[in-house]
Amino acid sequence: MNSQPSDKQAMVLGLGAVVLWSTVATAFNLSLDFVTPLTLVTLASITSWFFLGGILLISGDIKTLNQIKAPEWLRLLALGLINPTLYYFLLFGAYAKLPAQEAMAINYTWGLVLPLLAAPLLGQALQRRDLGCAAISYCGVFVIATRGNVLAFELSDPTGVGLAMSSTVLWALYWIGNTRIKTPPIQGLFVGFTSATAVLLTLSFFTGSLAGLPWQALAGGLYIGFFEMGLSFILWLKAMKLTQNTARISTLIFLSPPLSLILIWAILGEAIRGSTLVGLAMILTGLAMQHWRRSPDPSV
Repeated sequence: MNSQPSDKQAMVLGLGAVVLWSTVATAFNLSLDFVTPLTLVTLASITSWFFLGGILLISGDIKTLNQIKAPEWLRLLALGLINPTLYYFLLFGAYAKLPAQEAMAINYTWGLVLPLLAAPLLGQALQRRDLGCAAISYCGVFVIATRGNVLAFELSDPTGVGLAMSSTVLWALYWIGNTRIKTPPIQGLFVGFTSATAVLLTLSFFTGSLAGLPWQALAGGLYIGFFEMGLSFILWLKAMKLTQNTARISTLIFLSPPLSLILIWAILGEAIRGSTLVGLAMILTGLAMQHWRRSPDPSV
């Protein structure tokens, strides 16, 4: 009797998370016009750290941090160096070099990297289907990276593509590392962002990258830290807890790329290339084929 209202609420929360994820490619691109990748990830990390800490304080769960054992603390702090520190630094670097449409599309292949890395690192079986899905999607990446000139075998921006691809590896490694974490997600994120914020603030202090920031940079860091790194995760987590049909909610993430492209076209004024549409369709096809047999984790 109560499953329907819960499912409807879960769908609303899930759609809210997807809409927020759809805005971040545009937010990344706009912010990076005024600030470096290091400064942007620092501002966003600080914002998210305060947001997550506030959630724990309001809920009273801040007390549970004392229950985390030392080895778990060390693992969480180490994971914080992967996400957000290195992951977003590389991702922002990719957005600084590539058109938003290309960086966004390539970033979605992290879901295919996950099973490829989980096989050797977690001892999981790697099936032919995983390899087939990856092959389809990476052909799509090649179409995007060459901007449709596939016969020339010449990447439009090798550094940007390399940064985007490297970020997918780090994101997959982060989720693999989380498989052995028993701490609740929000508490785990808060601890991870604690180490990330400390490291990023130290780097920013020595480089002087936080001095004299324009308001656009501050606004971008606040938006990304609050909505992309914080609120969207909370909404998605609540949606997954409320739903009676996890598969239905998880398919919502496939709405994010086309919504992102619409915003990139409307706000950034990027002309959406045919090669991006073809490549993204191939990437999403590979992800959808993989999704039919496993529910994906949340994406950025």
